[in-house]
Amino acid sequence: MTETTSGFPLIFDGHNDTVLSLLDTGRSFFDRSDVGHVDLPRAREGGLGGGFFAIYIRDPGISDKPPADSSSVDTSMRVYGDESTWPEPMSLEYAQATALDLLGRLLQVEQTSGGKAQVVRNAAELQQCLDGGVFAMLLHFEGAEPLDPEGRALEAFYAAGLRSVGITHSRRNRFAQGVPFRFPHSPDTGPGLTDAGKELVRQLNRRGVMIDLSHITEQGFWDVAALTDAPLVATHSNAHALTPSPRNLTDRQLDAIRESKGVVGLNFHVGFLREDGARNAETPISRMVEHIDYMVERMGVDCVALGSDLDGAVMPAELKDAAGLPKLVRALADRGYSGEDLRKLAHGNWVRILSETWGA
Repeated sequence: MTETTSGFPLIFDGHNDTVLSLLDTGRSFFDRSDVGHVDLPRAREGGLGGGFFAIYIRDPGISDKPPADSSSVDTSMRVYGDESTWPEPMSLEYAQATALDLLGRLLQVEQTSGGKAQVVRNAAELQQCLDGGVFAMLLHFEGAEPLDPEGRALEAFYAAGLRSVGITHSRRNRFAQGVPFRFPHSPDTGPGLTDAGKELVRQLNRRGVMIDLSHITEQGFWDVAALTDAPLVATHSNAHALTPSPRNLTDRQLDAIRESKGVVGLNFHVGFLREDGARNAETPISRMVEHIDYMVERMGVDCVALGSDLDGAVMPAELKDAAGLPKLVRALADRGYSGEDLRKLAHGNWVRILSETWGA
């Protein structure tokens, strides 16, 4: 069942903020809604078979929730737009307590789904879900704030299903520094891994947890590349050559990901797609295709996937939400991508990279 009724391949997506959206809006994952971007009915309609479900910890004091009909991108742009406005790194106790609350909400989705949704913990489970029509949810930390330098929390969260970690969001923590939301700017905005960050890379490698390089500074990217024994992955980033945001990847970074046989997931946020960096929803799907074309030409089709940022960013109005995903796949088919290419872009490359990173 890795194809939809439309004949397009099923999509496994590299990033969403749906857990926070469910918390903020109070909506049910199992009922179709007019708010947010992802629920099970819209996922089914759009051929979305699952994805990386991010656990993101808001900084203490930043309690304003986005309106029910928008994303949290405005708060992120305002607070994390410049290092001078960044809050102090949060305490481990606060981060762990918040992460446990969000994790519990994700596990409740699984437990109340009646077998329709599952938190996947290995590559075999992921493939079984895609084959069997079960919505596959991969637990991801967007920022390693809940993890302690000694690795004890990593063991606990791993047992609960954690299989992917972005070392930092666009802020600083005990492990590394992220890029601010500036435009235009290169991703070379600050220091890389701390000593604790280097040890975290080793811990994640030992545990077979994927490391996500989206949000980290360019120096942090190269620090991870020098240490890791896994392929390089950026779950939700685009081509800096087309949109000069520090959240996007330079050609040199794309080349390093290609050389490691890693993966980049296309971010759908309009500000990371448009040449002018504007958060303008009137951004055509063709601009998404241009970023995919660029990365495929630079890295090869085996190294490109989708990492939408659904429920956490401004989507192109033409696509709107998860139900609109077939419009992107159709645009790629119209551009000349073969059926096998579409399968790789839609889910095959994520299945490959996760299998290689997680191991048996």
